[in-house]
Amino acid sequence: MKATRLISATAFAAIGLFATQAAMAYQAGDIYVRGGYAKSDVKSDNGEIANQGINVSDEQGIAYGLGYLFTDKFGVELNGTEAVEHDMAGGHFDRTPVNLMANYYPLGGTDSRVQPYAGVGLNYTHFSNESVSGMDLDHSYGAAGQVGVDLALTDHFMIGAFANYADVDSDVDMHGHGAGKVELDPLTVGGGLTYRF
Repeated sequence: MKATRLISATAFAAIGLFATQAAMAYQAGDIYVRGGYAKSDVKSDNGEIANQGINVSDEQGIAYGLGYLFTDKFGVELNGTEAVEHDMAGGHFDRTPVNLMANYYPLGGTDSRVQPYAGVGLNYTHFSNESVSGMDLDHSYGAAGQVGVDLALTDHFMIGAFANYADVDSDVDMHGHGAGKVELDPLTVGGGLTYRF
């Protein structure tokens, strides 16, 4: 009798778990917001300014995202990080990236709590607060890609991690004249929480 009760209880728990998992999977019409922390590692060779090689520091900051799923498996996401200050020889500058991504969720609409995704899109990077007198870094447009995974904790909350890459190059002007190029191509890795509506 005890064995029968145990099997029944286990079966009901498993049914409840799978039903809950189905509700937790990404589905068409979902809207979500993300928040977390990320570190950006820029490439090692960062170009030249006035024929001088430059070295730009890696930095970290708060990351965000907002997304919508058109179907169980396809959606769009707008993401980025707060303005981060990069040091370089002789000064520093701020970089504010924004990515518009088309994402694919291979397990969207299934009963999996684990939801991986991959995306491609466009990066826009705004440069500001150049500390070197007369220096101006042009804004950058380039390709971007990302991969990530979310783990559903409840119907609405997920915890996750991501990595994205962006093609970021900026022409540099000194007192209105071309002086070189800054090449960053950051690889950004981070994690945080997602709230799904």
